[in-house]
Order: sequence, then structure tokens, then C-alpha cells
Amino acid sequence: MGIGAPAGGLYATVQDLRGEGVSTTEATDQRLLALIEEASREIDHLTGWFFYPRQLSLKLSGRGTPSLEPPYPPIMLSDLDVDGRDLSIAADDLMVVGAPIAPGFDAPRLTILGGGVFPEGSDNITADGWWGYTEEDGSPLGRTPLEIRRACMLLVLRTLPMLADADAVADARSQWRIIQEKTRDQSYKLDRLRDAAPLTGDPEIDRILLRYRRPSGLGAI
Repeated sequence: MGIGAPAGGLYATVQDLRGEGVSTTEATDQRLLALIEEASREIDHLTGWFFYPRQLSLKLSGRGTPSLEPPYPPIMLSDLDVDGRDLSIAADDLMVVGAPIAPGFDAPRLTILGGGVFPEGSDNITADGWWGYTEEDGSPLGRTPLEIRRACMLLVLRTLPMLADADAVADARSQWRIIQEKTRDQSYKLDRLRDAAPLTGDPEIDRILLRYRRPSGLGAI
């Protein structure tokens, strides 16, 4: 795996983890790769998105309205058909809200301008192209958001103590739950449990993933 962008479907690289100080004694390259794959799948599951460009053909249902809400952000559309026939919409007449994600993004949308509508039907619209939640990097398809890469690395780092010490894992997973801790020279108090986010049990990871969760009610495939 390269030092630059992760491979499709993986949100970090082995080199990313080595850069965080993970030694070959703590985990081999193969073990790290397996943990990255597991963490990437967990992020997809918890957020409802995928964060890399993926070529797909989606079936969508028209509602007789100008807009559709596909389940993933469109990056680049190649074909848009209704019941097997080209919808014949000029590029200037179709507003696409998708990726690479721009400021103000709330949900993916395809909207016909000028009074047209998507004909009502069940799975009657086929949308072919590239899809995924990516951010700007100067390329047409964009890149995995940097915060998602960070969340992936944090998930892997949280798992690594398992390789050596089960007690260390328990400490790593429960440390954030401490309300107050005292030493001989000082004490500190942490946030209450009610402030903890509910996804992974790790507030730092959850704060990231909650910002990237897929809105409820989007169109299904």
C-alpha cells in the first residue's frame, strides 16, 4: 500500500499507522492491513456512506417531483434512464448536489430544472456513474475525507492493545468513562457519561462519525 491515498474501500494505509508510531513488533503489515479493512467496514456500517469513489448503477424510484434523493452522493453521472430510455436532460437542466462535497451540503440530490419531473414509478430510474462521499483535492473524483482517515486510524489504534495485553485493552476502552481521577499532586475531572457519543464508545471517534452519518429517509437502491 502506498503512502498517499488509501486503496478504494480502505480509509488508511499501513504507512499511516507506522507514522503514528506502531512498530513491526506491535503488529505486522499483514495484521495492520486486516485491522484497517475491519475499521473501514465498521465506518461504512456506522455512517451509512462509503467514502471513496465507486462506480455503480443505482435503481431509484420517481415520485412525480423535480427531485430525487439517491442513497449516496453522486460524483459523476454517465447515464440517467427512465424505464430503459434515456431521460434526455441537458446538463444545464440538471442540478446535481453531490461530491466532492461542497460547503453547505446536507444530502445528495438530483433536481430537474425548468419544470420537468422524474416520472412516478418503482425502481423506474437507473442512474449510472461514480458515487461516494469524497472531499475536494483538485481531482474530479475527490478523496476520502481526512477526518474519516483519522477515525480509521483511531479505530485501529484502539484495537492494537489486544495483541499484547487484555488488561490494556480494558483500560484503553474505559479510560474515557472516568469522571474524576486524583494523583498525589493533582486531580482532574472529565465530562459526564451523558455527553458520550453512542456509536463506538470512544468520544473522539464518535464525534467524527456523527458528523458524517447519512441522513435518514434518503432513497433506497
